[in-house]
Amino acid sequence: MNAALRPPAVIVLGPGALATAQRVKALYAHAQIHALQDRAQGDVAFSELGEHLRELYRRGTPLVALCAAGIVIRCLAPLLANKGAEPPVLALAEDGSAVVPLLGGLTGVNVMAREIGAALGIAPAITTSGELRFGTCLLNPPDGYALSSLAQGKRFVSDLLAGDATRIEGDAPWLDHVDLPRDAAAAHAIRVSPHVWDGDPAQLVIHPRSVVAAVRAPHERLADHVQAALDERGLAAASLAALLAPAALMGDASLAQAAAVLHVPLRFVDQADAANVADADHDNASRLIEALKLDDATLHADDAHGIALAVAHAPLDAATLGQARGKLTVLGLGPGRADLLTPMARAALDDATDLVGYATYVDMAGPPRPGQRRHATDNREELQRARHAFELACEGRRVAVVSSGDPGVFAMAAAVLEALEGADDPRWQRVELQIVPGVSAALATAAQAGAPLGHDFCMLSLSDNLKPWAVIEKRLHHAALADLVMAFYNPISRARPWQLDRALEIVRAVRAPATRVVLGRDVGRPGETLRTMTLGELQSSDVDMRTMVIVGSSTTRGFAREGTHEALSEWVYTPRFYAE
Repeated sequence: MNAALRPPAVIVLGPGALATAQRVKALYAHAQIHALQDRAQGDVAFSELGEHLRELYRRGTPLVALCAAGIVIRCLAPLLANKGAEPPVLALAEDGSAVVPLLGGLTGVNVMAREIGAALGIAPAITTSGELRFGTCLLNPPDGYALSSLAQGKRFVSDLLAGDATRIEGDAPWLDHVDLPRDAAAAHAIRVSPHVWDGDPAQLVIHPRSVVAAVRAPHERLADHVQAALDERGLAAASLAALLAPAALMGDASLAQAAAVLHVPLRFVDQADAANVADADHDNASRLIEALKLDDATLHADDAHGIALAVAHAPLDAATLGQARGKLTVLGLGPGRADLLTPMARAALDDATDLVGYATYVDMAGPPRPGQRRHATDNREELQRARHAFELACEGRRVAVVSSGDPGVFAMAAAVLEALEGADDPRWQRVELQIVPGVSAALATAAQAGAPLGHDFCMLSLSDNLKPWAVIEKRLHHAALADLVMAFYNPISRARPWQLDRALEIVRAVRAPATRVVLGRDVGRPGETLRTMTLGELQSSDVDMRTMVIVGSSTTRGFAREGTHEALSEWVYTPRFYAE
């Protein structure tokens, strides 16, 4: 995929740029506004411009920065290296009066500049010679095509700019209305072909991604064997559109590794969908390709390594070939603030086709991108939710199961694994399962207060929905005796108004009244509050279901902090040393 076709990040540094940013966002599906924290409201918040731009650039995200061009250049200068791999980067005036393409001439930056210019009614500041002469970048073919050699492409364009004419061999519909110097007898040629470039300096070779490689079984050095099969038939690696395998092998790591080495999607065909085979070889790779029903494709029979190649007459959309391996990601949203959502979790949310979770947390994940489906359920339906997520993933979808905080702390990760362990559907085992950590409520609250979890601690849920209250009482008693700092989740509710008082009674039988306590309510969300007090002062009326309660150990201490709100009048910490 061309980088320009990926959703861009629209960077704003203040509220004056938001109106223009919204107009740019509307041009691109899945685009997001990244806003400087405490200055403007967007889809994603960031606190430091330079590091944020560099991280997005490293990921290959197109950037539209509503600020001075010089700021962007200085931020990205340390990363500039490979011109052919850099994403598009543009500077856009806050009022939409100027758009300047800065980087990504070979990945569609000028296309984006023209699109943004057309939407804003301005002329883009394009300075690329080839673009100005021909109206397009010959070295940036559309999605579904790949340039054979960037170095040769530059020489070819230089020849045309110097006055040479060209002819076109093969099907290049995107060039039909481009103002090229054409001559049917020209020595120079733009050749569109899946076959390798023969080294002729007068040719600009563009490969359509029209080849599928099917493998009937995994084996060592699979990528090398696929490359050897391509070489044997004179086909370019850049023409490969997908690697195909039987659905029964979905979980095989060697297939995923080979696809990564070959830089192509990995797709699967259920052999029940393949054509009936007269002989006994039901693993024949050719049959996998036949199941795709590619019109007029040339099929090369299996070689000694069980690899078959199909060459179509036009680029192939890998998404239409068989099925992808489904992915289920269990992630933590953190306490709720955008900048406390980990980059790994953010990437999983952006990549997901489906979001599954308790309705409150699904809403907390932010606005859905176009085409993203949401499946919100009641908070007590954890196993049903997990099973539904696996069924969606079995269809080849990328499913994100969302929890607040960390998914492994009183949240959905355990439910997903429980559902998988008890499953009798073999397809569930083929799903790619990933658990992405998040910032738990205890950690977020502790960080605001100082370091009350600085030594040994435990986390306890006071909810008896999934365990007997007698077990909770026993654990409270032993944790108090062990002198552990305790973080209470689910401390109280309308259905359990008495349990916190009982828990405090157990703790107070062991801990001194002067023991430090931290109460964090909605930490990381709008309206957050933080209070510190002593165990003797704490009342159950100070706490509700959205409060994190941290009860210190005998060594936890507090001291005054200067110049802060009264509720944050002290730092609380538990020293790392421990003395009897």
